[in-house]
Amino acid sequence: METINRPEMLLLEKGENFKILQVRAKAGMVMPQHHTTEEAVICVQEGEALLKMADGDHLMKKGVAKIIGAGEDHTLEVNKDFKAIVTMALHSEIEFQVK
Repeated sequence: METINRPEMLLLEKGENFKILQVRAKAGMVMPQHHTTEEAVICVQEGEALLKMADGDHLMKKGVAKIIGAGEDHTLEVNKDFKAIVTMALHSEIEFQVK
């Protein structure tokens, strides 16, 4: 049986225009390269992770918020157990790079 080593994403709520996801991850987990089809806002509730984007690395820790543009490829490397809220358009999709 394969062990999952990726962050967990849970849909918290859907409205007419937006959806809210919760991202949870243990230290050492990695969310592989992906992007959203529309802008997304990530707000960190606890823990620490490195958000790797084309414009550089961003330290994501409690209280930090970041807008990620549509189609911007990025990865998330979790340093300390991590929890964040992600808000995006209702019809936005998360697309992972296929290797």
